[in-house]
Parts: sequence; C-alpha cells; structure tokens
Amino acid sequence: MLPVLPALLSASATGGRRRPLGIVLGLELTFTVTIVGLATVVDGVGLGDSFLRDFAIVSLALFGLAVAIPRFGDRIEAPLSRLARFGPKSGGRGFWSGIAVGAALGFVYAPCAGPVLAAVVSVSAASGRTVAVGLAYALGSSAVLLVLALTGRRLTVRLRGPALNRVLGSVMVLTAVAMAFQFDIRFQTAIADRLPAALVNPTHSIETSAAVSDRLAKLRPASPYAKASSTTSKLEDFGPAPDFTGNDRWFNSKPLTLAGLKGRVVLIDFWTYTCINCIRTLPHLVAWDKAYRDDGLTIVGVHSPEFSFEKKASNVARALKQNGIEYPVAQDNELATWNAWSNQYWPAKYLIDAKGHVRYVHFGEGDDDKTEAAIRSLLVEAGDTPGAESRPDRSYDPSAQATPETYLGAERAERFLPGVQQAGTATYTPFDGDLPESHFTLGGRWKIDAESATAGPGATVRGNVTGKDVYLVLSGPGTVDVTVDGKPDKTVKVTTQRLYHLLSRSTPAAHDLQLRFSPGVAGYAFTFG
Repeated sequence: MLPVLPALLSASATGGRRRPLGIVLGLELTFTVTIVGLATVVDGVGLGDSFLRDFAIVSLALFGLAVAIPRFGDRIEAPLSRLARFGPKSGGRGFWSGIAVGAALGFVYAPCAGPVLAAVVSVSAASGRTVAVGLAYALGSSAVLLVLALTGRRLTVRLRGPALNRVLGSVMVLTAVAMAFQFDIRFQTAIADRLPAALVNPTHSIETSAAVSDRLAKLRPASPYAKASSTTSKLEDFGPAPDFTGNDRWFNSKPLTLAGLKGRVVLIDFWTYTCINCIRTLPHLVAWDKAYRDDGLTIVGVHSPEFSFEKKASNVARALKQNGIEYPVAQDNELATWNAWSNQYWPAKYLIDAKGHVRYVHFGEGDDDKTEAAIRSLLVEAGDTPGAESRPDRSYDPSAQATPETYLGAERAERFLPGVQQAGTATYTPFDGDLPESHFTLGGRWKIDAESATAGPGATVRGNVTGKDVYLVLSGPGTVDVTVDGKPDKTVKVTTQRLYHLLSRSTPAAHDLQLRFSPGVAGYAFTFG
C-alpha cells in the first residue's frame, strides 16, 4: 500500500465526505478487474513479470507530477471530471469523481502490490475460483485503505492547499524513483533482517505445519513417471498421457491436442532456452524431427521458463531460430502443462505411443541412443517403417565432475563468500583468500533482486570452478571481461537475454575464474559442463 498512499491521501483530502469512499471503491474495482484479467493478458502476449512493475513506476510518477503541478494535473483530470458529470452534481469533487480517480489509481495499485498480485493469481489458479479470491482480497484491502483515507483526511484538514499537494506529489515521484532503483525491495529486505521473525511472518508456524505441507503435496504431487526414467529397456505402459493445457501461444504450429495426434508417436520435451542441459539435447531433437517426422513421429517442445525474461515471446522465437527448431513448441509461461505432468526437471522427455499412452521417460541429458531406440520401437509398433537412424549436426561431451549450477539472485544464491548476497543495492568487498572449490565472491557495486544481479561500478565475480565449459545467463547491453587463472581470456559482448559461453577447454580442470562486468549487465545463473 505504501506506493499509492500519498496519492490516496491527496485525493481524499479534498471534496465531499463521501469522496474517500468513492476513491477506495474505484481503486478496488480496478484492482479486482486487473488481477482477474490483466495478469492473464500480460502473460498471454508473452511479456515478462517486470512489465507490470515498470507500468506502475511510470504511472506513479505521472500521478505525482499531476498532484504537484496543478496545470499538469488539470490536463490529466479533465477526462475524469467529464466522467464524473454522469453522477450526481458535486462539482467534480464528490463521490462519483472519487470513483473515477480511484479507478485510475487502481492501475497503479495492482502492480505495486506485486507479491500480493502473484499470490492472489496463484491461489486463484490452484482453486479455480479467480473472481471469488480476487473479491475476497479486494474487500479486506479496501477496508484498510478506507481507514487510511478517512484518518488522513482528518489529519490534513488544516493543511489543505497547494503546499500539501506539492509535498504529496513530490513523495509520489520520489517513491517512483525509489522503485525504479529497487530501493523498495531493499527496504523490505531490511525489515525482514531486523524485525523479529514473529512480526515479519506471524503465520510461519502455520505455513510449516504438517497439515499445510500435506495439502501442498496434494496440490502438486510427485511425478508418477519419476521411477520410469530410463530404468529398463522394456517399454512399459504408464497409462494415458496428460494433455497440453494453459499454453500462452504456439510456435511452428497451430494449437495441438493429444487427441488430434492420436495415431502418431509423440515426444514431449520440457525445456527452456537458457538451460545448458536443454541446449545440449536440442541437436538430437532436431535430428529426430528430420529423420522421423515423415515416419509418424511428432516432437512437441514445451517451453517452461525459469526466469521472467524467458516468458517473452520474441526471446523464445529467437532461440528457436538460433537452434534450428522447426517442430511445434508450446509457450508454457504459467507452467500449466508442466504441472499437469507433475514435471520437475529441465530437460524432461516423455514418449507417447500411437494410442496416447506414456511408454518411455527420460530426465536430463544423455541416453540419446536409448531414447532413439524407443522412438523407433514405438514407430514399428504403430505400423510405421522408420528409415535410417538420425545424424545430429553436433554433440556435446559434458564433464562428469563439474561445479553445480549457481544462481546470482538472492532467492537461490549459495556458496558465496564471505556471505550470501541479499536483495537490494550494496557495495561488496571480495573474499580475501583462496576460495574453496565451487565457491564464489562478489566485488564492487551490485543491485540484487530475487533472480538476478545487475552490475554497477566496479562489479566483479570471482569463482573457483571445475569443468570444461562455463556458461552464464546474461542480459545487457554491455560486456563481460573474462580472466582465467590470472590471464585475460576473452571479452563477451552481451546483446540479448540468453545463455553465454564464457570458458571452453578440451579437458575438465579447476580454474580461477574472474569476471568484470560493465554497468547495467545482469547475471542470472552459472552452469558448468
């Protein structure tokens, strides 16, 4: 509520007694419509989660300028005043004017309440009662907002005038600037760090109870195919396959269903375009598509994103072109198909026979010969005659011993010294001494959020890594200077949001890896091979 509070107080301080009620009702009406519809629309057109937050920042800044600068505010409020004329006459300062102003402010409130918005949408999706959950939250939220509006009106009754508007408008603009630099996230982190756990999260004991854990397990059960992964050479029957569901869009094809594909052998591949393990399997998938499509095989990629930028349709389309993927790909931004399969892995392959039953499962890389043998077996079983075996245009030989996947964002960061980074902007002092195996340290100025770290002046990462290859998911624009074992190795130019290859050696070994980032480059996750 903090970002919209200055606007709420400013709008409530003028006009009739019922104006605060109108503002709150209009705000909550727009908020409810937004959480029910806008989130789905945003993901449906392939925009990342950051779009709503950016929209809120711009809107909040405009509101602040409108309040602080009367001429600018009059231009913005003119359309709202015309709407207010349809209600009882009140000079544009009464209940109906409040409804119009609140409705406009609701478009700021929804994305400002980002974590709440995500929670409401998630619970709604799980329960199937989107409107009911949205209205329930809006009712509780509006009660608190109304109390704040009425209380603020009483406190500011003696301070009304241009000076108050300039102060509140300036606060809104400064709030927008703070959000743009993610100071609000840093503030939330400070609260979590400094207040007792019972105050920060008073429901922790409930959330971690056995009853809640059991309920969560029922909402997201373990994969029924986990024990089937490449354990036997015999193709057992694991029952009917779940269908594609909740996909935002399709590439290289119209929307598909398993019923429409009955009679063909179907290979479903869960992947995401920055996952190195997925990328190393793509040459085989492309080769299988070319070798067996005419023989009765349909490969369907289900792109299930790990990071928010992987939800952008243009990024997915670029990855398909770069990897030569011509088979159908479903964009599973909400992980609806992923959850329908109770999938838990990137990559994961599920092979379905001509009758629509799951017959073979493989998680991760490797066993490509075994997977192709299963494909050929099911094609023969369906009455087809497969031709010559496939020939991938390239293959990968990852190291068996390599540093584990390592995230830079605060949510999943580990193995950083002298301590794991927290969300917010700070200057880091590198660890003084020899790093233990597979450990990292930050240096310079960094802005950290849940899933990434964005470089500021003097930003560096140093790691004691093991493997033949080092990859890092990056977004830019900018550059990353790579130094290996004290010697400059290369400069990586970051242009788009994707996986970049930082280090390549013929044999696996331990290396002292040092990276220097230009300001503005963001890092997400290291992978090694």
